Amino acid sequence: MKEHLAICFGEFLGTFLLVFIGTSSVAVAVLFNALSGLLQVAAIWGLGVTLAIYATRHLSCAHLNPAVSLGMVLAGRMRPALLLPYWASQLIGGIAAGGMVLLVFHGPIETFESAQSIVRGSPASVTTAMLFGEYFPNPGGGVPWLKVTTTSAMLVEGIGTFLLVTMIFLLTEGCNVGRPSEGLAPVIVGGTVSAIIAIFAPMTQAGLNPARDLGPRIVAYLAGWGSVAIPGPKGGFLLVYVLAPLLGGLVAAMAFRLVIAPLMTAKAQRPAICACQPETSIEDRLPIVR
Repeated sequence: MKEHLAICFGEFLGTFLLVFIGTSSVAVAVLFNALSGLLQVAAIWGLGVTLAIYATRHLSCAHLNPAVSLGMVLAGRMRPALLLPYWASQLIGGIAAGGMVLLVFHGPIETFESAQSIVRGSPASVTTAMLFGEYFPNPGGGVPWLKVTTTSAMLVEGIGTFLLVTMIFLLTEGCNVGRPSEGLAPVIVGGTVSAIIAIFAPMTQAGLNPARDLGPRIVAYLAGWGSVAIPGPKGGFLLVYVLAPLLGGLVAAMAFRLVIAPLMTAKAQRPAICACQPETSIEDRLPIVR
């Protein structure tokens, strides 16, 4: 029982930290024009991921993302029975972070809406709703002619999540002699998130994490943004920001298990090239989360 409580608390706390730090960076960029460009927002998101992993990985292995948890189950690194507790804890963490953002920034949000003559819940209020959930194309992208369809947005989110989950597998696989030390891995994961956001955010805001999007989006829906938050101006948020990242995590897990892992097993049979024990297979060495 205590073990499950630690796991659930770790995922809740880590997701809360990640989402609060990241969405707050969006809030100060939109409300105060305090950040000069996408790269700074992406860097803060990456820092939030890094800090959240360092803070909680001793409790729950710090997945902090339903797509990562799904990938870990499909790759044999986590017991399937833990998937729903992980998902529930991550979603609750995302909701709590969204609530905290609303609490901290409610005054500036109202002032911004008044100054811009924005009625919360109207189509124009997507400018402030983007502080919570994500939209395609990015409402703050400054490219009015940019058109992003639901299909292309799903592709962007799926590919971005695939890259992230694949990098996590590679950074934590013992046979990868190029991986950083265990203590440095969270920094590399955070840097990966920053890089992906910098590339994909102009199109979809680069969610890459169903809990990051759905949790704050629920808060926005309840706080008066209504249909602008759920289902959103174009609808399809479940497909783009929930289903697509999960599919990206699924494909990453299958690619690791069916392609990358067998290649590493072959390498493991040559100790001069790879320091893994030749008599153990990747399957035998995949850690199972307690």
